[in-house]
Amino acid sequence: MNNACHTPKDEDIRPAAVTETFDPMRTPSGNPAMRWLPRGQSAVWLIGAFVIAMMVAAPIIAVAYLAFFPTENIWPHLASTMLPRYVKNTAVLMLGVGVGVTLLGVSSAWVVTMCKLPGKRFFEWAMLLPMAVPAYIVAYVYTDLLEYAGPVQRLLRDIFGWSSAADYWFPDIRTKGGAILVLSLTLYPYVYMLARAAFLAQSICVIEAARVLGRSAWSSFVTVALPLARPAIVVGVVIALMETLNDFGTIDFFAVHTLTAGVFNVWLGMGNAGGAAQIALTMLAVVIALLVIERYSRRRQRFHDTTNRYQELPGYDLGPMAKTGALAICILPIVLGFVVPSMVLIYYSVGYFDQSWTADFFEFAGNSLVVSGLATALAVGCALFMAYALRLFPQPFLKFFVRLSSVGYAVPGAVLAIGVLIPFARFDNALDAVMRDTFGISTGLLLSGTVFALVFAYAVRFMAVSYGSIEAALGKVRPSMDDAARTLGESPWGTLKRIHFPMVRGGILAASVLVFVDGMKELPATLILRPFNFDTLATHVYQFAKDEMIEQAALGALTIVLVGVVPVIMLSRAISKSRPGHGGES
Repeated sequence: MNNACHTPKDEDIRPAAVTETFDPMRTPSGNPAMRWLPRGQSAVWLIGAFVIAMMVAAPIIAVAYLAFFPTENIWPHLASTMLPRYVKNTAVLMLGVGVGVTLLGVSSAWVVTMCKLPGKRFFEWAMLLPMAVPAYIVAYVYTDLLEYAGPVQRLLRDIFGWSSAADYWFPDIRTKGGAILVLSLTLYPYVYMLARAAFLAQSICVIEAARVLGRSAWSSFVTVALPLARPAIVVGVVIALMETLNDFGTIDFFAVHTLTAGVFNVWLGMGNAGGAAQIALTMLAVVIALLVIERYSRRRQRFHDTTNRYQELPGYDLGPMAKTGALAICILPIVLGFVVPSMVLIYYSVGYFDQSWTADFFEFAGNSLVVSGLATALAVGCALFMAYALRLFPQPFLKFFVRLSSVGYAVPGAVLAIGVLIPFARFDNALDAVMRDTFGISTGLLLSGTVFALVFAYAVRFMAVSYGSIEAALGKVRPSMDDAARTLGESPWGTLKRIHFPMVRGGILAASVLVFVDGMKELPATLILRPFNFDTLATHVYQFAKDEMIEQAALGALTIVLVGVVPVIMLSRAISKSRPGHGGES
């Protein structure tokens, strides 16, 4: 009896001793990691991460403050005149793009992942190529091709003998429908890559179970695979919609008056910063609503696989008609979203090379490289600091502020530009007034209207991109590495430099490439924040295309596209390796 009572106690103790995971962020007594760090180093990591997070969040706070406390309140005028039209056009545009990217992204992801197709390996990465082409460049190219004086309508008039526009009907690309088509062609890869990653991660067992129960391939997709992939698909759609809200080049060229256009009209046309901030706050409300609706819609739903057995995906055999349709689903988005724009840009770049290959082109390219490079260094450096600080101190309050610093990507560039420019301008004016009164000298513009403001805005906007990559890379470093470094007397700085940095440099490289390419393409924030007589490739292309001179800007546009192809290849390889059991495991 005594032994019988004693044995369960031993069993109760042994599993706890075996299964307890030692957390290197805590001392043996259970106190936070800051207990074993020198007080000065604790302050550096904690205060540093907090300051970075607050600086990144400051533009959003500035927009909210200016919207609620404007110098001249024109909100009643906006609400009764322009705002309803801005909201309506924005809603129509986002609804159309949401439907378009869902249809293109989900269908192509399923076909490429689950069906046997000729050239399947090519389509796996080629479906992402339209992501490399900014939407405003696609808009410029198709307008040039499809307008009345363009080659398509000229060819039709020659073939059918039409002499004027009154003799035939041809759709106008410069409409809301045209903007929806262009944005859908360039943004569907967000849905495609997340949906495909979700399909790859699904266990084949659940799909086989549906087939055994008599479900067809189509029925299995609708009732099993699609619900399991729904969270990833919704995230992709939300990202595409946020990019739609951020777009300015396309909607400005097509004269679609959205909230983004309203920010520029009120800011530059009316000279009212408070009104622009109020429209910007409305855009933020739209973004927050998207995120809240997405989470609320699946608050009681859980999506889990019931097995950890993963096998090679079988690949469905398709009949001749089905195979033709599947190939069309894959080929058309690539051709329309990447091949046609690229071929047109190459044609114009060669034909107008002498007019494009100038000192101005090198200046614009140099400006783009410098600004994007500095922003990349700033964003990646700050993201690495915050991610490692959170690893050292996984405290709720620090996690909240670090997460707050990652919302910049959800903020449209025009909104962010106002949030950066207003406080910077007020700081410059206040400092200049003090220096004039005290020393009789003028300091001028130290922050606003400088390259620093542009670099800061880029870093804030793309902080989430860099932080996500670095956080994921750090998460793969075993906690025992920290424990071993601490046992050997290594400081946090030394641990980061000698142990963590070599192990996460792949994630740092990926983050750097993504931020750099996004910076090269960024247009709205650049138009507002760039210094006088300072152009990047994006603003150069925008200005020439707006003046109907896309031929002279083709080389700059092609350069942006070529730079954007690099992360596309990286993303494709990462997705292909994302399936559990990849590399022969089952």
